[in-house]
Amino acid sequence: MTYLLALDQGTSSSRSIVFDRAGHIVAMAQREFRQIFPNPGWVEHDPEEIWASQLATAKEALAKAGLKAADIAAIGITNQRETTVLWNRRTGQPIYNAIVWQDRRAEPTCAALREAGHAPTVQEKTGLIIDAYFSGTKLKWMLDHVDGARAAATRGELAFGTIDAWLVWKLTGGRVHATDVSNAARTMLFNVRRNEWDADLLKLLDVPAEVLPEVHPSAHIYAETDTAVLGAPIKIGGIAGDQQSALFGQACFKAGLAKNTYGTGCFMLMHTGTAFQTSGNGLITTSAAQPTGTPEYALEGSVFIGGAVVQWLRDGLQAIKASGEVQSLAESVPDSGGVMFVPAFTGLGAPYWQAEARGAIVGLTRGSTVAHIARAALESIAFQSAALLQAMARDAQAAGANLAPQPPSASAPQGGAPGLGRPGAGPVTELRVDGGACVNNLLMQFQADLLGIPVVRPKVIETTALGAAYLAGLATGVYRSLDELSSQWQAERTFHPTLPRERAAELMSQWERAVRQTTAA
Repeated sequence: MTYLLALDQGTSSSRSIVFDRAGHIVAMAQREFRQIFPNPGWVEHDPEEIWASQLATAKEALAKAGLKAADIAAIGITNQRETTVLWNRRTGQPIYNAIVWQDRRAEPTCAALREAGHAPTVQEKTGLIIDAYFSGTKLKWMLDHVDGARAAATRGELAFGTIDAWLVWKLTGGRVHATDVSNAARTMLFNVRRNEWDADLLKLLDVPAEVLPEVHPSAHIYAETDTAVLGAPIKIGGIAGDQQSALFGQACFKAGLAKNTYGTGCFMLMHTGTAFQTSGNGLITTSAAQPTGTPEYALEGSVFIGGAVVQWLRDGLQAIKASGEVQSLAESVPDSGGVMFVPAFTGLGAPYWQAEARGAIVGLTRGSTVAHIARAALESIAFQSAALLQAMARDAQAAGANLAPQPPSASAPQGGAPGLGRPGAGPVTELRVDGGACVNNLLMQFQADLLGIPVVRPKVIETTALGAAYLAGLATGVYRSLDELSSQWQAERTFHPTLPRERAAELMSQWERAVRQTTAA
């Protein structure tokens, strides 16, 4: 048997998963680590703690599988994106805690850049909006606020990286400083059209080029691990940021294929092939995981509150005692009874970008019950995701023939969600889903009903780790081609739309009215 080891380094925990060649999970291990909150709006991690937890899970997963390092064909790495580490090249010690993607301390820098009119240039080169979310301004903050950091960086003594680059450094005993295009694309320093660091953007953020890692395709033999790490050298053959890795793990290799990850929030990506396009509908453009040196892109939208609305039902409203109870409570009523729940607890993300919006429950009557609210809460996840896919469809239609539609994996009733068009006539003909909340059948059926296209849940929903394993397998010859990987992808269940398109359009109109009420003065 051939085995691949995926290191899945997330925001709250590190996981390692051993896959066999067929993409089946052989063993898994997971460990949480500390979340550090030094000031309001600041979020940090200890990079050494991240490394320790990741290494421990790798050893544990191998032990559970009854395997040794020599049995592993390659390692793939996937990681929380944008989180920023800066360390000393000689000692290997971080000079500051990792600044996490959620951290907002760099917002004053971003506001100044926007005010100075740099937003169009940044979007044109990187596909991103100027926001503290991305790594570049976090790095600038470190260079400006850690004593001696800027001078040391200019002398070439410091190394910058997102978490993947930090893990590669540690795995190789400090021999290799490298990242992949999908992670570099999230720094606001990388020109995604040319796949290289951009001198103008480095100057704009006052970042010395000496700190930067080498950038390679996502499927690439980066190095071999140091023998002391796991007991034998293993090739590191794949790296991708978590959402791009999930897109790859879902076998969304061609333009028009889309996936949605239902977690605490929701992350939707649609592959756009080799066509770079800036969004006119509130999305960002990002580099997709790239198996070769040819640039490939995806449109991306983020929902801030997805599955977290169920946590609020449990902890805030105390309508349920455990998250798993929400489906039975929601199914105790035939529909939401006209209730709309917009969970804008921390504002609204794409495609609205309303930071000041706050949550609202509208349409209540004397007949409304906690079951109606629970059903509306679940449906809010689908409404927000439908709004994202509609925005993607509008961008795709604007791009024209570059986004040829892909055939759906199963036949579906004709018709599509507002803005999507008919299957086979628009750019998106099915939505592949993963993440913890995708196991909720009620939610997935309602998602299909809103969209008017099939929603397809795969047999392996650990697609983030699977994508990293696939990339590593491609680089090391375990897999011959993308077609081979496509043939391995299997659906566990397909949810076909049953709602009349006119009713779906009415529901989306009601949702948009409810959204407007969250931002009303």
